Amino acid sequence: MIKRLILVLLLLTAMFGGIFGWKHFSGQKMAAMMAQPQPPATIAAVEVTLETWQPYLHAVGSVEATQGVSVTTEVPGQVREILAESGQHVEVGDIILQLDDSVDQAELDGLIAQHTLARLQFDRARKLVKDRSVSQSEYDQSRAQMDSAAATVTSKRAVIGKKVIRAPFSGQLGIVEVNLGEYLSPGATIVPLQALDPVFVDYTLPERHFAKVKVGQRVKVEVQAYPGRTFEGAISAINPGIESGTRSLRLRATLDNPDYLLRHGMFAEVRTVLPARDSILTLPRTAITYNPYGESVFIIEDKDGVQIVQRRPVKSGEMRAGRVEIVEGLQAGQQVVSAGQNKLRNGQAVSIDNSIKLEATVDGG
Repeated sequence: MIKRLILVLLLLTAMFGGIFGWKHFSGQKMAAMMAQPQPPATIAAVEVTLETWQPYLHAVGSVEATQGVSVTTEVPGQVREILAESGQHVEVGDIILQLDDSVDQAELDGLIAQHTLARLQFDRARKLVKDRSVSQSEYDQSRAQMDSAAATVTSKRAVIGKKVIRAPFSGQLGIVEVNLGEYLSPGATIVPLQALDPVFVDYTLPERHFAKVKVGQRVKVEVQAYPGRTFEGAISAINPGIESGTRSLRLRATLDNPDYLLRHGMFAEVRTVLPARDSILTLPRTAITYNPYGESVFIIEDKDGVQIVQRRPVKSGEMRAGRVEIVEGLQAGQQVVSAGQNKLRNGQAVSIDNSIKLEATVDGG
């Protein structure tokens, strides 16, 4: 019985000894593996570069025709002829519409005859007054009658002239809003007319930018109708005062528009060009790690022939076309990790490979 118990104890001792021995051996192997240096992390790198940036003042505004009216009639009448089409370009003085003037022409003939008679009577009185055959008052009366008849003829001709509706300036017609035979009252709208070359762009800027703008300063304009296309012009007028309700400054830019691409009422995105800024440090946006406590980058340093990374806080500025201005923290020529920084830590060795596309981090990883 005792021998059997001793045998069992020996077996248990051997079994547990083997287990503990294996655990100890595995732990030593694991520790040895952990003690070995990790292979360098593969990253993409980029240098901090100096660039010249063109700054702008951004605003929104509206395209305005340099001149725009609704062509109307000053006198009543029936539409006899429409001589312009909707959308047509007209020059100043071109006839747009003709009202019926047949009655006025007949009345004009009668008025001309009365004027002729008054002139003949005056000529007769002028000859007789020299011989004192007529009194001076009769002479004066005949002269007044002649002048009155001439004024009446002039007035009727003016009325007839107003029945010919002409373009007050060169521009683009809109949609004709009248029909042949339609009777028009004074002030009735016939067709809109707008001068579209050049055009104005009216916009506002905050009061703080007042000292940065002046007449003649270049502007760049984009409209939604032509994505990616930029129209250029210059500031042509600045309101002398600040609008008290919004504390904003109103400006007007003038743009050439030979193809009539810009139309009255279009929404415009306006960039007022400021003097260029030189020697701006920039990095791709992917090189910057954004955290609640600030921005940082991993700079690449050489240590005993091995490239390692160190996290460095930076202060960023304006962003443009995927690149970010670096205000503080870096110098031109320094190498920075641009992709692959999501698993990096301070002092870690890295291997640069810019031939592959790596996933960049945008958080604090």
